[in-house]
Amino acid sequence: MDNRTPELLTFGESMALFMPAEQRTLEHASTLEIAFGGAESNTAIGAARLGCSVGWFGALGDDPFGRRIRKALRGEGVDVSRAALSKEAPTGMMFREEEAGRLAVHYSRKGSAASRMRPDHLDGAYISGARLLHLTGITMALSAEARETAFRAMEIAAGAGVKISFDPNLRLKLWSVDEARDSILRAAAMADYFLPGWDELKLLYDTEDEARILSRLAELKAVTIIKGKDGASLLLENGAAEAIPFYPADKVVDTVGAGDGFGAGFLAGLLKGMGAREAARIASICGSLVVQGRGDWEALPSWAAVQQRLDNSVWVER
Repeated sequence: MDNRTPELLTFGESMALFMPAEQRTLEHASTLEIAFGGAESNTAIGAARLGCSVGWFGALGDDPFGRRIRKALRGEGVDVSRAALSKEAPTGMMFREEEAGRLAVHYSRKGSAASRMRPDHLDGAYISGARLLHLTGITMALSAEARETAFRAMEIAAGAGVKISFDPNLRLKLWSVDEARDSILRAAAMADYFLPGWDELKLLYDTEDEARILSRLAELKAVTIIKGKDGASLLLENGAAEAIPFYPADKVVDTVGAGDGFGAGFLAGLLKGMGAREAARIASICGSLVVQGRGDWEALPSWAAVQQRLDNSVWVER
């Protein structure tokens, strides 16, 4: 591995996040908390806390929000040496509220620095020096240029023998299923590890037929872990399927970031030399711990916390 490159790289958009300080709607809030979030940077923080060497790259605005995000990621032990600050476009923003007991997210990211990323912004040597590259479908939804950049990053990784992890993270506020389908399924075909949710698969394959969905997944070269299938994660590897039970949560405070915590745990397990099954168990613990705290990434656990639960857990195999 190139000494300049961390073992795991994640790539995408990170945004400034604003939330009412109390359980109020944005319309009636008098103050807002400021934080940040983004699927790929959340995953990077999660893997770093689990003891992995991690880098995140993408584009932020050269503004207070972009500088704040880059400093925070660096403070979490994430390499941000390839995270550019643009003077031409702003950092994306998202606003989150709870209304009638349901979470609502509003974006202000059109024309953001990340949406203007181009393939020539990529550092090929940096990508080629990693062991794993993790991306999500969110980046592909930002713009045609960002989508082209994501695919180019995957091509560079594949050409260098770097394993690719892909989470579709389908966001219907950013594009329709019909717009997303070709790009996401193309990325799934390129991936070595595919991390979809069961509901996402039904939309992407345009069917409720379980056998048909599993048959399509069997055509992929990837090890697939389906999140949220009958109360468990379903691991598909070498033609076999195995349900990995969810690790129970003592309480659920905030479900945002659960999928990113799951991904961080899975990737960290792989980097620690585990097989996919054991890595999926680590992922389940991380997802469980994340939902017990508030925020996109603040509740992501340390390796010590995961190890404690792994040692003391009772797993009901199905």
